[in-house]
Amino acid sequence: MKSFLIWLALHLVVWAALTYPLFKDTDQYLWRLAGVAVYFCFFFITPLFKKNTGYLTLLFCVNAVIVCFVFFPNEAYDFNILVLLTYMLLIAEAAERLPGRYLIFPSLLSLLSIMSFVVFGKISTMTTLFIILFVMLVVSGIIYYKIKDIQHQKLSSQYDHLHSEYRILKRRVAQDEASARQEERQMIGREIHDSVGHKLTSLIMQLEAYRIQSETKELPHIERLKELANESLEETRRAVKTFKQEEIGGLHGVMRLIRKLELESFIRIHFSVHHGAFAAPLTGEQSFAIYRAVQEGLTNIMKHSHAREAQITFEAPGGSIFRFEIINPIKEAYTFKEDYGLISMRERLEKLGGGLEVQRSEKQFILRGWVKLKGRGNLHDSSTLS
Repeated sequence: MKSFLIWLALHLVVWAALTYPLFKDTDQYLWRLAGVAVYFCFFFITPLFKKNTGYLTLLFCVNAVIVCFVFFPNEAYDFNILVLLTYMLLIAEAAERLPGRYLIFPSLLSLLSIMSFVVFGKISTMTTLFIILFVMLVVSGIIYYKIKDIQHQKLSSQYDHLHSEYRILKRRVAQDEASARQEERQMIGREIHDSVGHKLTSLIMQLEAYRIQSETKELPHIERLKELANESLEETRRAVKTFKQEEIGGLHGVMRLIRKLELESFIRIHFSVHHGAFAAPLTGEQSFAIYRAVQEGLTNIMKHSHAREAQITFEAPGGSIFRFEIINPIKEAYTFKEDYGLISMRERLEKLGGGLEVQRSEKQFILRGWVKLKGRGNLHDSSTLS
C-alpha cells in the first residue's frame, strides 16, 4: 500500500504538469483528457493483478500506448518534454513489479513510442539528442536496477534458507537438551530407587524382625522407627516418581508442584500473579529453588500455625528479577527461630543471585524471596525488599 501511494503521488505531479495546458481548450483536447482518465483507470486496477504477471504486463503495455496516444504531437499540439518523465515512471514501476523477462515488453513498447515522437513528431535536433541521451540513461538505470534486484532476491532467498535451518537447529538443540536432562533425571531416579529404596526396605524388614523378637516395653520405640522408615521410603518413591516425570519449567511448573503439595498437605493456597510473572524466563534450577522455598514456607505454616491457608504472590517487576511472597495468618503467638530448612533455602537462592527474607508480626508470618532472571537486570533493584 505504501509503494502504491508513492507511485500515485509521483504520477499525479507529472500528469498535473502535462494535462494543465489541455484544460485551456477542453473542446479541442477532450479526447486527450479522456485518454488521461483511461490511463488512471488502468493505473488504479494494477494492484489487483500483482500476482498475475501476464495481466499486469498487459496493463503496462496498454498504458504505454495510451501515453503515446494522448501526447502525440500534431499541428495543434506541440511535443512536451515532460512526456519522457511519464514513460520513465511507467518503466520504473514496471521494473519494480515485473520479472526481467516480462519487463521487456512494456519497456520496448515505451521506447518505440518515444522513437515515434522523434520520427513523426517534427522535433528539433537538440530535443532529439536530449531524448536519445535520456533513453540511454533510462535503459542503463533499468539494467542496473534489475541486476541489483536479482542479487537482492538471491541474498534474501539464502538468508531465508539459513534462517530456517537455524530455527530447525535451535529447536533440535533444545529438544536434545531436554532429552538429556530427562535421561539424567531418570538415571538419578533409578539410582535412588535401586540404592536408597532397597536399603530402606531392608531396614523396615529388619525392624519388623526385631519388633517380633523384642520385649514389650521396646515396642513403641520400634514402631516409631518403623513409621519413620516407612515415611522415608514413601518420600523416596515420590522423589523417584517426580524424577521420571517430564520437567516443566517456568511459573507453570512451580504452580503445578505447589498445587500437588496443596492436595497432599490439605492446605488451602490463594495465588496472585502480577507484573509478567507468567512470562518470566525461569530456568529449571530457578523453578526448583522457588518451589523448594515455597514448600519450606508451607511446611513452617503447618508446623507453627493452626491456620491451614496461605496467600502466595508471584511477580517479575521490570523483567529483571522474579519475586515470590508467602503470607499466612497467625492465630496463636509462638516463638519463631529459623531452622536448617530456611537457612539452606536462603543459601540456594543466593547462589542464583537472589535472597530470602523472613518477617513475623503479631498477625502474619511473611516469607519473601527473589531470584535474578538470567541475563537481565542487576542482582536486585531498590524495590526488592519493599
